[in-house]
Amino acid sequence: MSDAVSANLEPAKNLGFKDEDLIQELGYDEDVDFGLRDAIEDLIGSDLLTEEDHDVVDAVIFWWRDGDGDLVDALMDSLECLDEGGIVWLLTPKQGRSGHVSPTQIQQDAPTAGLHVTTTEGVSEDWSAIRLAPRKKH
Repeated sequence: MSDAVSANLEPAKNLGFKDEDLIQELGYDEDVDFGLRDAIEDLIGSDLLTEEDHDVVDAVIFWWRDGDGDLVDALMDSLECLDEGGIVWLLTPKQGRSGHVSPTQIQQDAPTAGLHVTTTEGVSEDWSAIRLAPRKKH
């Protein structure tokens, strides 16, 4: 295991992923945290699924930056392959970093997409993760 993966293993575990989970990755670009990605793949024992994959997944990690488009639409799209009980981790650049997204915007947009904010995690030097869960259907 590389040093980058080893250093990111604890943050990856804090996201709640485990062996054999199917995780879809959205919003991939050259600025993502590669150490965190590798640690997640090591933890689940497989590659992250891409936007082109249409398997039912246990969770979605979504790299999102200010200027990426309409957050409500993107969050709704992230639910397409999500298994019942699955979660979305919205990863955004930390405050002061290029592309930072205001937590207020996420708090406002998530309910419109049928999600609610549950917790946040600092997952790397540059990225924060916000856990979004689908609202329970009554």
